[in-house]
Amino acid sequence: MQDAIRDKLEKLNQRFEEITGLLNQPEIQADTTKFRTLSREYAQLEPVVATFRDYEDTRHSLTETQALLAQESDPEFKTLAREEIDLTQEKLEQLQQRLKLLLLPKDRRDSRNIYLEIRAGTGGAEAALFAGDLLRMYSRYAEKQRWRIELISESLGEQGGYKEVVLKISGPDVFSRLKFEAGTHRVQRVPETESQGRIHTSACTVAVLPEAEELDEIEINPRELRIDTFRSSGAGGQHVNTTDSAVRITHLPTGIVVECQDERSQHKNKARAMALLKARILAEEEARQHAEQAASRRLQVGSGDRSERIRTYNFPQGRITDHRINLTLYKLDEILEGNLDALIEPLIQQNQADLLAEMAQS
Repeated sequence: MQDAIRDKLEKLNQRFEEITGLLNQPEIQADTTKFRTLSREYAQLEPVVATFRDYEDTRHSLTETQALLAQESDPEFKTLAREEIDLTQEKLEQLQQRLKLLLLPKDRRDSRNIYLEIRAGTGGAEAALFAGDLLRMYSRYAEKQRWRIELISESLGEQGGYKEVVLKISGPDVFSRLKFEAGTHRVQRVPETESQGRIHTSACTVAVLPEAEELDEIEINPRELRIDTFRSSGAGGQHVNTTDSAVRITHLPTGIVVECQDERSQHKNKARAMALLKARILAEEEARQHAEQAASRRLQVGSGDRSERIRTYNFPQGRITDHRINLTLYKLDEILEGNLDALIEPLIQQNQADLLAEMAQS
């Protein structure tokens, strides 16, 4: 292990012990904000420190076994000792690799809830139908993860599907699992209305916006907002459709427009629309920063860049291709049923490999 990495790990170990002591102090426990901040840092450090301590114990065990092997003359004991040394060295290498991954720069947004926005692009009615397919795919995946799904707003397609739909997805590590879904999704298939059997190409854009937290301190001047109310056009019953309960908020400096129409209460819709507005403003600012800091990064982590085609869904061949990592799977039906891990895991692994390469160069 490199000295710089060991020094960093020892400092993290010391900080972990310091935080452990602080969390037991009554004055810290009485301060909700400080206790929450320290608890979050404790949770982030715990796996690193536990792995480092395991590494150190394993290293000491290896040293002791090697010393015994050098002193021992019994052939049978020497054979057993060499086997033990081989196993211990293998474990040591695994722990060292795990420590490298744990030391990679953390995306502080990984544990956050998200707003998932799906918009039909080129392709007209077929694009709207594909937006509905994507909505179902992500909803199924969220259900498998036991995440909570809330409809924020929807604009239905004329022949089915959605022109636009916005969801809030809440649960553990939502952003970390779905952040690479942002971008243009292309579909190739024969529409039901196509009499000649020709394959059409359509597209949808997906945006993944981490929910803004209080610590982000996003300040919005009320004078820079235009707030309109209107009648909901979505599902929800007679009451929703006959009162001006839906809310549309325009942020004048940026031109960002958000709306919420799912709740029956105008007050609740306004609160949820404001939360979505903060998430969009935060995403735009962080996308700018990420573009500057990681312009060469293959996956553009969390940039929310929707201009580049990231994935193609080819129905005639049952094929799905992620163009960023040149991954092709013939599991289209499974993936559309919400079995997304076959795509998500390789993307996460590639991102880790890119980060490790950057860390090695620094």
